[in-house]
Amino acid sequence: MNLNDLDKFNFSFHNALVGIKTAYKSQRNFRVQIFVAIFAIIIGVLLKVSTIEWLILILTILVVLVSEMFNTAIEFTVDLFSGEYSKQAKRAKDVSAAGVLITAFFAIVIGVIIFLPKLLALIYLICK
Repeated sequence: MNLNDLDKFNFSFHNALVGIKTAYKSQRNFRVQIFVAIFAIIIGVLLKVSTIEWLILILTILVVLVSEMFNTAIEFTVDLFSGEYSKQAKRAKDVSAAGVLITAFFAIVIGVIIFLPKLLALIYLICK
């Protein structure tokens, strides 16, 4: 890897970090999803989830966050090219948002599948 390649890599990496910062600052839902992800990680540590469960949780968190970022990119792009109200622009945004909603719903399902049995077992031990 020569210096020019390293400069290109650093430039790309910097732009990616700017993209994460932009999503965080501009998208309330992204901030909520970050909070929920941190909460899920804390619960995972406290409930001592298995290695496989960790892999599933991390992948689920990744999919939700990436889908929100794609949604954000689509919204920014649609806004860029449609200066005024457009039914097609609305459809693009709605479909993109629906993708995030579906992803978040199934993330909740996965969280329930992983955490609920452990929480119920813990409650059973406490109430015993």
